[in-house]
Amino acid sequence: MYQYLPVYIGLAVIVVAVVLQHKYQILQFLIFQVNDFMGGKGSKAAVNMNKKLHEKARCAIYPRTKDVKRFVVPDSKVPWSVQFPEYKPVDFTSEGVKAGPVWADKDIREPNAPVIKFNCIDGVINRTSFTGKYEIVNKCPRNPEGRTGLCGRGSLGRWGPNHAADPIVTRWKTSEKKILQFIAVQRKDNGEWAIPGGMVDAGEVVSVTLRREFGEEALNTFEATPQEKVHIEKSLDKLFHSGIEVYKGYVDDPRNTDNAWMETVAMNFHDENGDSVGLFKLNAGDDAMGVQWMDITRKTKLYASHEDFIKTVAQRHKATW
Repeated sequence: MYQYLPVYIGLAVIVVAVVLQHKYQILQFLIFQVNDFMGGKGSKAAVNMNKKLHEKARCAIYPRTKDVKRFVVPDSKVPWSVQFPEYKPVDFTSEGVKAGPVWADKDIREPNAPVIKFNCIDGVINRTSFTGKYEIVNKCPRNPEGRTGLCGRGSLGRWGPNHAADPIVTRWKTSEKKILQFIAVQRKDNGEWAIPGGMVDAGEVVSVTLRREFGEEALNTFEATPQEKVHIEKSLDKLFHSGIEVYKGYVDDPRNTDNAWMETVAMNFHDENGDSVGLFKLNAGDDAMGVQWMDITRKTKLYASHEDFIKTVAQRHKATW
């Protein structure tokens, strides 16, 4: 019994830390100290605590609203494995989603609601998650990254994972090839700068989404003349011929809820010599307020998890960061 005394003491300290709602970093340190005592054979819960907690998905006011406030979730109570009996998330689904557009599901909580097959390809809709199999609780999918302070779908159309694609188009700022630039668009809903990505349509291949969204948001192909479209298509053929996958998984997005969340595939398409998209005159589409080539630096502030994506791109190209 005494040989496990260090483990018991360590677990007791962890419980005290949780009760006092210490900062996540302290709790994480203590957990891994216990895991070390156990020869690296700690529980899966201990290992999972090493993951970065979602923060933007717990923003105080839900996007595009003025009075929809999330239930406050401290860092220590984000994981579903941690007991939080007083947790009462705000139930919110936007009127636009409730109206039933083609890209949105029906409310599965209503009587006689259509059956949705989660964790699989449901007809033409991909309901699988890059994080693995997610739980279904009371008919509703549960956010695999933990509590957000809000249930329902918010402004997201799908229950469970909502898949997007983010094309990160880059070029060198000068011939010295030290500072990398990427094409950024300014969102209309909150004014933040972001990667010009978008949602994957039902039955659509991600590679098609990447090209389509970039053309619509950064080059405004909708308003291009026939001659301009021919030139644009040729340049896009050259640029999008090959790309490097930067990230595939959960996105810490302010629109996320306990039952609906964003996931994406982010790919880097690099114009090494600046002779394709690097020569284009950028033109913001309907979903953007502005578009520009932006320097990639550690000071760059972007929407959702986009900062993490561009940091990875800079490191891949060995650019200044």
